[in-house]
Amino acid sequence: MKKDIHPKLNSVTFVDVSTGKKFNTFSTASSKKTENVAGIDRHVLVRDITMDSHPAFTGEKRFVDTAGRVEKFQSKFSRKRHG
Repeated sequence: MKKDIHPKLNSVTFVDVSTGKKFNTFSTASSKKTENVAGIDRHVLVRDITMDSHPAFTGEKRFVDTAGRVEKFQSKFSRKRHG
């Protein structure tokens, strides 16, 4: 095997922004922010969505309509009735 071709594996803590839950694991990702968990310095990686808040894992159905996007789409692509 070739030496020094694999990325470094880091101890990390993923933080879900919406729930605040933390997941301790290993990743090749890193960050400047660290925290000591159980005597181990871990890189802290903040994420918008994790398995704790993603609808596919929680079973929740969410509908987000920002700035009337649905109405804009429907008005733009709706068929005009002639008649």
